[in-house]
Amino acid sequence: MIYESESVELKEILKEDISKEVVAFANTEGGTIYIGIDDKGHEVGIQDVDESYTRLTNIIRDTIIPDITVFTRYELLKNSIIKITVAEGSAKPYFLKKNGMKPSGVYVRQGSSSVGATWEQIRQFIKLSDGDSFESARSILQDLTFDSADAEFKSRNITFAEDKYISLGLRDTEKDLFTNLALLLSDQCAHSVKVAVFDNPANTIFIDRREFSSSIFKQLHDTYDYLMLNNRTVSIIRGLDRIDSIDYPPEAIREALLNALIHRDYSYSGSVIININQERMELISIGGLMLGLSANDIMAGISQPRNPKLAQVFFRLKHIEAYGTGIRRIYDLYRNSDTKPEIAVSENTFRIILPNMNFGGDNADRGSDVSENASNSKVYKVTAQMQEVLDYLSQYEAITDDELMELLNLKRTRTYIVANQMADMGLIDIIGRGKDKKYVLHK
Repeated sequence: MIYESESVELKEILKEDISKEVVAFANTEGGTIYIGIDDKGHEVGIQDVDESYTRLTNIIRDTIIPDITVFTRYELLKNSIIKITVAEGSAKPYFLKKNGMKPSGVYVRQGSSSVGATWEQIRQFIKLSDGDSFESARSILQDLTFDSADAEFKSRNITFAEDKYISLGLRDTEKDLFTNLALLLSDQCAHSVKVAVFDNPANTIFIDRREFSSSIFKQLHDTYDYLMLNNRTVSIIRGLDRIDSIDYPPEAIREALLNALIHRDYSYSGSVIININQERMELISIGGLMLGLSANDIMAGISQPRNPKLAQVFFRLKHIEAYGTGIRRIYDLYRNSDTKPEIAVSENTFRIILPNMNFGGDNADRGSDVSENASNSKVYKVTAQMQEVLDYLSQYEAITDDELMELLNLKRTRTYIVANQMADMGLIDIIGRGKDKKYVLHK
């Protein structure tokens, strides 16, 4: 008499859930399924052998991904019993098409039962079957959309359609499934960029923080726009002259951000981290240098992309001009600056530090709106907040305290300080007192 075990499954009649047992055996060490034997081991047979045989082969062929038919063998035994021998598959994880590559669709054999696999088991299956290349491995998520990617390609006048997926590396040719590269470009991308703005060099006092997710293209644009909002233009007034100076070269921000997104190790779930304070902007991505490379090699222009297919997509879209030139371009943008960018590498992180070019020298005290130049004459800095007030007053005749608080999104004390500094600088005049007080442009 036959009994159920880790390698044997008994089915009294043929049902649709037979595919679950086939998946479990294929994902484990193989096994045998008998149809026509009840769970107590009694041979009861099946009614219509031919119809059941045809239905069985159709179920296994149509409901399981990847194709498992090459690993299954059918045999008709006496007493109208069908024996299905399932070998261990070579393209794990196998899963139910209707449920997808997730615990409700991926089954493994545990004792005499077929149970849902854990996410970690699914990841290990993919790694063992597809190798260590993250971007070429099958994506755990297969219900992907590409609205952001489609818009990005259209903006560059490049066609983005399903017939291009294979050539771009978004779909596995053998298994006909989306790859992790497709996941990164999709709207369902689970990775993100986290940006924090601090009020002190020790990065302990938060001013603002944001997280940008979705498609890597959306992350690129949203993060860059936010970084540029924090890239202040400082205006220094000397007599009748006004000198504008931006904190960071926009192209340096762009190159550093692209480097962090393209070369990070996406096999880890952590985010790209960007910290901004008065002195610097630092971009930290997971994944140190590729084996055999040093920081000096990077500076010399030697490049070995961790994600070559992702890099090729960005190259095709003309976001990057050539491999290995981004870091050198960043340093070249600081050629006239006293402070230079830095690269800090650990075993698992790569960090680019962009110094604030307005921090130090005549502009050393960013916490104040007034500093001293070499001749001890007053050098006034028109901050972004002050410029916002000036822009407002150029359109409207006056502004009250409450309106000023709302415009600058500041509390009353800080608003009072900004207004009085502007008055001291001769930018605005204060008219009235108390509730009747208002501010107008200096005449």
